[in-house]
Amino acid sequence: MPKLNRKLPLATLAIILAIAAIALPLISESADKPTGKIKDVAALKIRCSYYRNGRIHVGILGTPDGKPITEPPVKSWEDFKPSWSKTGNMLVFFRRVKNDPVVVKWKTKICIINADGTGFHELTDGKNTNFNQTWTRDGTNTPIWNRRNVKTGGFMVMKSKVGAKPGQEVCITNPKYHHWAYSCLIDGRILVQTIHPKLGWGYFLMTPKPDGKNVYQRIDTAGLAKKGLLDRISISPSEDKVCFEHQIGHKHNPIGRTLFVADFSAKKLAFTNVKAIANPERKKRWYAYPRWTKGEKSIVFHATPELHLYTLKSGVTTKVSTDPRAEYRYPHGEAMPK
Repeated sequence: MPKLNRKLPLATLAIILAIAAIALPLISESADKPTGKIKDVAALKIRCSYYRNGRIHVGILGTPDGKPITEPPVKSWEDFKPSWSKTGNMLVFFRRVKNDPVVVKWKTKICIINADGTGFHELTDGKNTNFNQTWTRDGTNTPIWNRRNVKTGGFMVMKSKVGAKPGQEVCITNPKYHHWAYSCLIDGRILVQTIHPKLGWGYFLMTPKPDGKNVYQRIDTAGLAKKGLLDRISISPSEDKVCFEHQIGHKHNPIGRTLFVADFSAKKLAFTNVKAIANPERKKRWYAYPRWTKGEKSIVFHATPELHLYTLKSGVTTKVSTDPRAEYRYPHGEAMPK
């Protein structure tokens, strides 16, 4: 357990921990030369949502972009990080309505929209910092996300309902200490990073309880948490694998991370057979946001300003974004909540 994290105040931790979408410029350094052919990926008809120049798109990987399904009413607003519901019909994302050089000072709205661009509605107002939303997998289709606690500087996990109004969201973690939610399980547990007052810092499966007395089970990350931060963790829908980012060191730095896939056991609380799938050399480029595609045969990720697809069986990586003038980020597979 890194002593660094236990000594830092939560206000500082809120910045150095793996938080939301860092506003990074395009990186000019070339990516690893892709080994796959884009036409072969296009033929697979893998449907994803993704960010393109501040708007949310839904399309087939390896094919030209269509029109965005979101268009904020204010030109300077941007839409980030769509997460696709398990039911396959909805996306939840956050809309930045107030920018700031310090990311944790952004003001954002959690929004829902149908995958066909209809049914847009807001779950929160623009008065808070809300980041990295996803869906539960327990059959309730509940949107959850991370909200900054201005009193402590840390984050807390929030939830709401489809069709709810701003102000109806509720906190499901103890706001006195930091929590960050990543991914969910069918049994209702949530994979979180937290600084628990008794258990210390680490990665846990948290069981939310109605009385607020949540249960925490520490995850063995195959030693990676001792070496540095894990981030953007996503459990596969079959719940036997996990993909994630990892950096060396515990001071938040999104540039130069390696993307990994590993076997995962919710029963044994462990990552095993960890394998690098992108940037094993930790080159100074923004590799991020690995996410499962339908069927769990591949993982899509961004290496700014491009989208790439890694095929698990063959180990082949293919650049799948099509516009060299656009900036692509935050891909997400159809009906595969992170």
